[in-house]
Amino acid sequence: MTAQTARGPAAASSGAAGLDAILRPRSIAVIGASRSPDAIGHQILSNLVRHGFTGAVYPINPNADSIHSIRAYPRIGDVPERVDLAVIAVPAERVVAVAKECAAAGVRGVVVVSAGFREIGREGAERERELVEIVRRHGMRLVGPNCLGVLNATPGVSMNATFAPVMPAPGRVAFLSQSGALGLSILDYASEYRVGVSQFVSVGNKPDVSGNDLLEYWEDDDSIGVILMYVESFGNPRRFREIASRVSRKKPIIALKAGRSKAGAGAALSHTGALAADDIAVDALLAQAGVLRAASIEELFDMAMALGVQPPPRSPRTAIVTNSGGPGILAADALEMNGLELAQLAPETVERLRPLFPEEASLRNPVDMIATARPSTYRGALEAVLCDDGVDAAIAIFVPPLGVRQEDVAEAIAEAARTCRTKPVLAVLMGREGLPQGRAALEELQIPAYTFPESAARALAALNRYREWLERPVAEVVPLPVDRDRAAALIEGARREGRQRLTEIESLELLAAYGIPITPARLARDPEEAVRFAAEFGFPVVMKVSSPAIVHKTDVGGVELGIGNLQEARAAYERLVDIAARVAPDVELHGILVQKQLEGGRETIAGISRDPLFGPLVAFGLGGIFVEVLRDVVFRLAPIDELEAERMVTGLRGARLLTGVRGQKPCDTAALVEVLRRLSQLAVDFPAIAELDVNPLLAFERGAVAVDARVVLGDDVGGERERQEGPLRRLVRRGGRAAPRGAGAR
Repeated sequence: MTAQTARGPAAASSGAAGLDAILRPRSIAVIGASRSPDAIGHQILSNLVRHGFTGAVYPINPNADSIHSIRAYPRIGDVPERVDLAVIAVPAERVVAVAKECAAAGVRGVVVVSAGFREIGREGAERERELVEIVRRHGMRLVGPNCLGVLNATPGVSMNATFAPVMPAPGRVAFLSQSGALGLSILDYASEYRVGVSQFVSVGNKPDVSGNDLLEYWEDDDSIGVILMYVESFGNPRRFREIASRVSRKKPIIALKAGRSKAGAGAALSHTGALAADDIAVDALLAQAGVLRAASIEELFDMAMALGVQPPPRSPRTAIVTNSGGPGILAADALEMNGLELAQLAPETVERLRPLFPEEASLRNPVDMIATARPSTYRGALEAVLCDDGVDAAIAIFVPPLGVRQEDVAEAIAEAARTCRTKPVLAVLMGREGLPQGRAALEELQIPAYTFPESAARALAALNRYREWLERPVAEVVPLPVDRDRAAALIEGARREGRQRLTEIESLELLAAYGIPITPARLARDPEEAVRFAAEFGFPVVMKVSSPAIVHKTDVGGVELGIGNLQEARAAYERLVDIAARVAPDVELHGILVQKQLEGGRETIAGISRDPLFGPLVAFGLGGIFVEVLRDVVFRLAPIDELEAERMVTGLRGARLLTGVRGQKPCDTAALVEVLRRLSQLAVDFPAIAELDVNPLLAFERGAVAVDARVVLGDDVGGERERQEGPLRRLVRRGGRAAPRGAGAR
């Protein structure tokens, strides 16, 4: 069966189908080919010829008989055979007409490198719409417009249909870039870092072929071992989550997502014309899809160098072997910062190391062999630590002293690594002299070599996070029993009254309808009711202002705690009414909320925030008045399963405050997990909920109880929402912490 028939009919206009015509074509026409060396069409044609494309190439130019000694044709329709792929490099205003000619000629794939489409505004967007309509009507596939082109470096294809000046060495890395200019740099980096490339696609504005399509196409391609992505926007994030979470269990995916800051998001919008999502939502998406997130191009390649060739470690326990104490200490610091740990060497390992070194050497981890270490010392030390059952990864660091060659040490490291191929070994060669030769020796055994210890630590941490992702069981979202009708009635009631906010009582009732335990509350509208409700609950009680104009009650003195008798309840009511009249004189006071005061429990926060592109996010963190100070909050895209909810609870930096520290009894984390699952179900069931804060959600030794809640419905006035938004939404808007990075985030 051919690759094309295995992947589906070429006429399909979605998913991975039809991409063989673009990435494995048998013939290519370059429309806009030119004799001028400065023209993009000339550069693309030159690359195809110079790098030995294995198929037929047809220059298309009405003003030339031949280009590059290849016969040229005036139009695509004049080519004597059917063309698989047309690379279009003509002015934007001519692209639509050329696309029609391609459709008439039976072309199956089109790459439009020309700019001047959605990214320039309304006129370009209309031009892009026409282009896509032609492509879909005729069953073609389209990469671009506004892109660098496509590349397949595998020897059987050897296609460089880009205007990049370099052709990377063939390898097992596939790369998707939403930036053409950055793609040029990436191909340069791939050559410098000796990362072999299988396929490269610059997707441009991606109105047809998207990142999701390419992930599916590369999923079962045995020539690809690692997938790298530079993305600025997600067209269908939920589909991405579905595809990437499946693909990442077969091969690692590493993403560099631009637009973390407001300035970056604005630049991304102007670059591609696509909506940028909140970075917290992006972090959540990538973590749930098992995608490792890189913070820079350098880190992207650091990760790729290791993930492409080394096995994941069985645990974070790592040994460091070095001939210099300083780099060893830096490596140890970097390991800890990236979630790894120094292994405790077994006594027999220490005894095996002892005869190799002089007395002044350190036999603890990091193993400092001092500057007199020779290549044979490296081999013996590395073999010893790799044979230790308490060591699951190793970093070998070499700073060249006089008289020792990098390449000799590199060969010794490679020989030692052969003794234990199941444990990852990374090298750090810090001297410039002999670095290319040293790297070449290591590459023969597929051992990545870095210039600095921090780079190796980051790469090893990525391997470890990928191992954690692979070990995660796949779970399903199981619906919980809820009173959906009651919840719908509360939301619809507010809608009928023209309100975008539920009252405090309604918010708590909404939680109760979804099975979330709440503190009983009553709304008092006069002093007598306040006293009666307080007596019914039993003292002590809490009393709070209930007004649509006062969201942050504590800030204005709108909360009275520890009310212990009837007289105090009456006085508290009067004080709170006076505060409400002073703070919001023109807004109707709903009343004074009376609740039983709960003793003990640790304050957490949970809730929902809805992203316009990604949909609802569920949040959990350490709560109370310090939530925006500590910013220890984890976000995940709804729906979440039970295991994801557990990871949200354990993924906090301060998780030990919940699981027990310094003699404190642990909280009921199972109860917190259930609350998060129920909030997730509520978020999915009711898209009308724009924001929901449960703060505090008190966690006890047994159970968890919602004390206060705030619910905002959609279609609110933007300025009003910003003035009264809750802490979770402010964290999202300001780019607060979302979660540990990438796959396997705990």
